[in-house]
Amino acid sequence: MAQKTFLSRLKLTDFRNYPQASLDLDGRHVVLTGENGAGKTNLLEAVSFLSPGRGLRRAVLSDVTRVGAAAGFSVFADVDGMEGEVSLGTGIEANDGDGVSRKLRINGTPAKSTEELSDHLRALWLTPAMDGLFTGPSADRRRFLDRLVLSLDAGHGRRAGDFERAMRSRNRLLSEGRFDPAWLSAIEAQMAGLGISMAAARHEMLGLLKTLSANLGDTPFPTPDLSLEGFLDGAMDRPAADLEDEYLAMLSSGRGRDAAAGRTLDGPHRVDLTVRHREKDIEASRCSTGEQKALLIGLVLAHARLTADMTGHAPILLLDEIAAHLDEGRRATLFDLVHGLGGQAFMTGTDRHMFAALADRAQFLTVSHGGISR
Repeated sequence: MAQKTFLSRLKLTDFRNYPQASLDLDGRHVVLTGENGAGKTNLLEAVSFLSPGRGLRRAVLSDVTRVGAAAGFSVFADVDGMEGEVSLGTGIEANDGDGVSRKLRINGTPAKSTEELSDHLRALWLTPAMDGLFTGPSADRRRFLDRLVLSLDAGHGRRAGDFERAMRSRNRLLSEGRFDPAWLSAIEAQMAGLGISMAAARHEMLGLLKTLSANLGDTPFPTPDLSLEGFLDGAMDRPAADLEDEYLAMLSSGRGRDAAAGRTLDGPHRVDLTVRHREKDIEASRCSTGEQKALLIGLVLAHARLTADMTGHAPILLLDEIAAHLDEGRRATLFDLVHGLGGQAFMTGTDRHMFAALADRAQFLTVSHGGISR
């Protein structure tokens, strides 16, 4: 059984529509109900900022601060975490220039990187914006996959960012017609090392999820079969050094083509995550809307179980409008599965009665335009 990780206190200042907000929590699941636009999702987003990355909305940091606030936002939490009790604080402050930067404190001490948050908790989420994942652009699926990897490999985001910066440098040189062999070769060598590391991490994540899915037994949610295509297909079982050499050769030989296209045409940034409904043996994109939602829920729950198994601690789950399109029986089963993971889940909805099956396993809070009540 994975150990429980949970928030015992959450405090916000000038975050979205909250001038001030403070929640005292007791370790149970948290159900937030209220009208649309009241600020329920904003609370989930605040919790998501306690993990690496840009939060569940991937927002521009300056847009998160409450309109009219004199300074930036802050999120503070007391957490019973993976290394014991800890206080986490994050927010933004103005730079010397026109921009803002995110700051992080752990037990009051400045942290060097948001990757350090992964030492204390892992947060996973499912939002209505993800409902079109299987029919939308491949970039959305890559971003989703990278978030899965990031929950277990805190360095994955840094490698992906470094790869993007190197690729932009290469694209700029090619667009300017500057085919300096030494300069381009150095950038391409960096891209090859980072790109193969990214591809290997994604491939490993899919392998772990496949193994877990095969051993989960019967659930009311369909089993997703996952694969990757678009970059070194079928080659990821070869030594990393060989793959780096192959990718480096692809980049070198493709300079002229990439210059004409105005972008790099080969690499991990071109990969697509393909998903199939195992029981029906059809692509997820061809499933009904309800089946796609069920597939997505099953995938997120499998990943949550994998995270718990790999780290020994159950993740924090952020489930926005999770019960909206499920019948009563499937909702009750979902709540049992979430509770069985052994962690703390934050769930939102407009109707409190939809969460009745949770009974005393959850705290019920009402959200109303920047205010929170029991």
